Formats: sequence, C-alpha cells, structure tokens
Amino acid sequence: MIRTMPETVALTDAPAPFPIRVVGLAKSFDRLKVLKGISIDFPRGKTTVILGPSGCGKSVLLKHLVGLERPDRGEVWYENQRVDTLSEERLAPIRREFGFLFQNGALFDSMSVEDNVGFPLRELESSTPTSAYEHAQRVRRVLQMVGLEETAHKMPADLSGGQRKRIALARAIVLRPKVVLYDEPTTGLDPIRSDVINELIIKMKSALGATSIVVTHDLVSAFRVADHLVMMHEGEVMLEGAPDLFRDSTDPVVSRFLRGEASEEELRAIREASRHDGQRPQLSRVLPRNPSSAPPR
Repeated sequence: MIRTMPETVALTDAPAPFPIRVVGLAKSFDRLKVLKGISIDFPRGKTTVILGPSGCGKSVLLKHLVGLERPDRGEVWYENQRVDTLSEERLAPIRREFGFLFQNGALFDSMSVEDNVGFPLRELESSTPTSAYEHAQRVRRVLQMVGLEETAHKMPADLSGGQRKRIALARAIVLRPKVVLYDEPTTGLDPIRSDVINELIIKMKSALGATSIVVTHDLVSAFRVADHLVMMHEGEVMLEGAPDLFRDSTDPVVSRFLRGEASEEELRAIREASRHDGQRPQLSRVLPRNPSSAPPR
C-alpha cells in the first residue's frame, strides 16, 4: 500500500490532529526485517485495530509506541512531540499517559488482585503522592469498571483466564490513561469470555474518552470493536480504513485473510512436502531385521 508520508510536525501547544503517528518506521532483528517503513496515523478518541497474520510485526509496532522498542529508521510521534529519540527519563511521564494490556496479562503471581491493580499508583508515589483512601478508591473504581470488585483480595492463581485479563485491564487504566494499547486481548479465551473483553474495550473508549489501539488476528473481535482498521502483511501496511472498506476489498491478500484461507504458495509447499513423504522408502524395507526378532528355525 502506498501512502504519502506525513510531514514532520513542529512542537506546538495546539492539539495534534492525530495523537499518535508513526512515520516511515523500520525495524529489523538480525537479518529479519519486521517493519518495512510503515506510516500510520491513529485517530483521536477512536479504536484502531491492527490486523494481520502472526509474525507480520503488529506487536513490535505496539511496543514502539511506548518506547519498549526503538526503530532502526523512522519516527514515532505523540501529541506533537517526537518520542522515539527521548531518553528513558523523559519517556517516563509520557508512558504514564498510556495503558498497556499485555498479551499474557503479566500479573504478579505473589500479589493480590488489589495490589496488582494498585501497583502503578505505588510506582507513582514519589512524584504524585496519593492518600491511602484515594489509592483504595481508585483501585475499587477500576475493578468495578471491569466487573470484578469482589475479587480484590484474591490471588491471580484463583482466577480464570478471562478474569486475569480483566484484572490486567483494570491495572492498565488505573492511572486514567489517554491511550490504551491492547496486545492480542482475546488470545486464549473462549468465545464468551472474548466477547466480555470486546465489550470492555468498547466501554473503556467511552468511559475514559481514550484513544484505543488493538493488535489482534481475531476477526470477530476486530470487527466488533474497530472504528478504524489497519491490515499489516510481511511488515507493511496492506490496507487502512473503515471496516466496510475491508469487507468490500478485492485485494487477494486481504480477502484471503478475512476468509481464513492459506495462500496457494503455502498450500503448494505443504502438498510438495506430503508428496515427498510418500516417496520415502519404508524403514522396514531398508533396515536389517533384528536377529533376536527372527522366528526360530
């Protein structure tokens, strides 16, 4: 997909037309090119879903937005400020404006639910002190938002997979972020629990007024929550726009992905491997028989 690369925006006090932008982003790990110069604008207050097959660079892109990865080339912008060149010290206050729901939840096994959810507040104590009462109220409020206030004193091991995801989401929003990032939020969940997570993603956008970015290959989830869709393939943006644009797309890569069909090249490779397997001689025909297994004479 060919996109006109946005011009570099000067630092101003005016609100950015898009709170988050990546411009010409490229990233490689050894010889593997994961991102190949992609440019995306993320609309303010909307939910952008990044679709694509496993290994296409979706999660790597997400990590660049909060500085967990640094690009080999290109730029990452947040609210008119370029952030990919900032030091860890200068990134810290910007990261606090992001909530990040990790793919595996990343709860601390040795902490109770309320301690897990309140962890970001404790980390913030040195710069923004809060009273014990306010701390407890904020933890209770976000647990209510995800429908799990009654689990406050439980341990993560006592929760189901879906409940752990919801607790992780409560922790991600306890600092009232302006942006919420979701990395494969429905992975490992059954359809009913997945639908609960989808409903919470929609609710968080409304309740927080946040810009949401969801990385997934779950098509049901994607079309349920998305205002804006981006499809990635082999480190590049294949298509970007409203969900209806994807439903009507005639691009073979996009349509195959939406139908859940492998490419002809992938199928041919599997058939070739099967054909060669069928031509291999059976072991019983080429290996000498075990003398001990021979019948007595």
